[in-house]
Amino acid sequence: HLTTSITTLNHLHMLAGGVDSLEAMTRRRQYGEVANLLQGVVNVLEHFNKYMGIPQIRQLSERVKAAQNELGQQILADFEEAFPSQGTKRPGGPSNVLRDACLVANVLDPRIKQEIIKKFIKQHLSEYLVLFHENQDVAWLDKIDRRYAWIKRQLMDYEEKYGRMFPQEWCMTERIAVEFCHVTRTELAKIMRTRAKEIEVKLLLFAIQRTTNFEGLMAKRFSGCTLADGTVKKTELPPPSTNPFLEDETGTETDETVIEKGDIDRPKKPKAPDNPFHGIVSKCFEPHLYVYIESQDKNLGELIDRFVADFKAQGPPKPNVDEGGAVLPSCADLFVYYKKCMVQCSQLSTGEPMIALTTIFQKYLREYAWKILSGNLPKTTSSSSGLTITSLLKEKEGSEVAKFTVEELCLICSILSTAEYCLATTQQLEEKLKEKVDASLMERINLTGEMDTFSIVISNSIQLLVQDLDAACDPALTAMSKMQWQNVEHVGDQSPYVTSVILHIKQNVPIIRDNLASTRKYFTQFCIKFANSFIPKFINHLFKCKPISMVGAEQLLLDTHSLKMVLLDLPSIGSQVVRKAPASYTKIVVKGMTRAEMILKVVMAPHEPPIVFVDNYIKLLADCSTDTFQKILDMKGLKRSEQSSMLELFRQRLPAPPSGVENTSSMSLTAPTPEQESSRIRKLEKLIKKRL
Repeated sequence: HLTTSITTLNHLHMLAGGVDSLEAMTRRRQYGEVANLLQGVVNVLEHFNKYMGIPQIRQLSERVKAAQNELGQQILADFEEAFPSQGTKRPGGPSNVLRDACLVANVLDPRIKQEIIKKFIKQHLSEYLVLFHENQDVAWLDKIDRRYAWIKRQLMDYEEKYGRMFPQEWCMTERIAVEFCHVTRTELAKIMRTRAKEIEVKLLLFAIQRTTNFEGLMAKRFSGCTLADGTVKKTELPPPSTNPFLEDETGTETDETVIEKGDIDRPKKPKAPDNPFHGIVSKCFEPHLYVYIESQDKNLGELIDRFVADFKAQGPPKPNVDEGGAVLPSCADLFVYYKKCMVQCSQLSTGEPMIALTTIFQKYLREYAWKILSGNLPKTTSSSSGLTITSLLKEKEGSEVAKFTVEELCLICSILSTAEYCLATTQQLEEKLKEKVDASLMERINLTGEMDTFSIVISNSIQLLVQDLDAACDPALTAMSKMQWQNVEHVGDQSPYVTSVILHIKQNVPIIRDNLASTRKYFTQFCIKFANSFIPKFINHLFKCKPISMVGAEQLLLDTHSLKMVLLDLPSIGSQVVRKAPASYTKIVVKGMTRAEMILKVVMAPHEPPIVFVDNYIKLLADCSTDTFQKILDMKGLKRSEQSSMLELFRQRLPAPPSGVENTSSMSLTAPTPEQESSRIRKLEKLIKKRL
């Protein structure tokens, strides 16, 4: 207790003496001594918090508070006198008294420091508000450089005159620059609202470029530590890649490069540091970016019209076998322009204007797909009015049929390759747009519809190629069905109609393959679609060959085998490099042409005894359709009376459908071999036993 009492009395003596000295120094404006003393007095006073019930202690505490209040008012008055906010008196220069006063303000209520900063910055920027008032000529966007030149001079002047007057931790240079930005944003927004009709896209882009360059310089000069007091938050800043000042320094070459197919997979450049000042001024331009969006809408419309005119003037691209088909150069031009717009707009804003630009992109992607790609696909002849039965029967090897020229085939392949390029690049464009836009708006960017449009162009192009080759083979198949197969006396080489089909395949397929070398998967699709179209058509024409003699059936079987071999070789026909056909394609050809061979084998089988013939049919074709069986009987040339008994026997010999199968038509299986059929029956028996 004795030690505590002595210590407390010692503190009391220090407090009383300190308060007296503090009051005296305050009157004499000895701020340097006051700064150190005040902090000590405040620290000692904390020891007496539990003794505030004692009148003398409470009185000393009140004297300290009064001294602090007096100091605060006195320091503010000194700054007001040195830097008057009104009147014509010019501000005074820096002084040691004011420098020490700032040290005292650090110890006083934070509001004193804030008031000093606020008044000083306001006085420092008062000239700016007069020089660049909205009624002044220099206030308009075309002279925006002068604003930034003015603040640069002011900051240099401040550093030279007042740099040592304020404590370094006050960051006064940055605070002046930040307040300048806030004032400039407000003033620019006001004048642009007033003169909105005078804003042109070039003027707007010029002002935005100069402003974002200045924001970039701010980021290099200052840390952004004072922004917590303002309206701009670091967490709401866009990605660093949108920093226009940094991009201006590194050049704009990247804006002119094409978004290549592999662009997405390339290693990304390391990200630059965040710019905490991004948008601190340029945010004011966002409400007026509709001028930029409307300009891009107009420019893209003119670009599409130019593409259409150029295509008509220059004609289709030349065949480009070495590179695997020519992609239309206009599509690269379109995406170069898209990328330039995207980068430019993301520098202006990462909000709603980016969504508006995306909508414009979607509009002209669809227009490109329909006007440039679909609009230039060759038209097919809807009817074959120029072809007569006589001409079909007289068709010889090398004769002409209505089909696309080599140039038209190359054009279709070129449009297909271009659509495939556009499809892949549109997907990349969507990903890039999502990178540039605010995270809250990412879900609104969706180019799926446009990608589907290019997929439709690809599908239509493949279908045109299939229809052309299919139509070229039609006369040969018609000639096959018109031949008198019951009069064939001996089996020879392949029939003329087979030679004709092979000729058309050899004419078309190599051209298509070479021009789709860069998009192999679509060439495979073409082969698959042609097989799926040609083989059923061949089988239908096969049913029309009636009646058929044994020798005629043997000739047809030989022809069918020849066609099967050609179809299996179709993907690499006429090529020096022989590749194995895709398994998916081979499966379709084997399945379809084996069915055709089985039909002919059934036709060749004797129909006596009937029960053996019916069982053989069911075993070879596994087709439970009475229509197919009826066609087989017609091909054999049986009389109606014989057919009736055969059909009745066929119905009796049909295997019972497994449980759950309602329609016998679903039992019709296409093109199995006898070995496959046996395997299927065993599987079916196991399934029935398992269910039972």
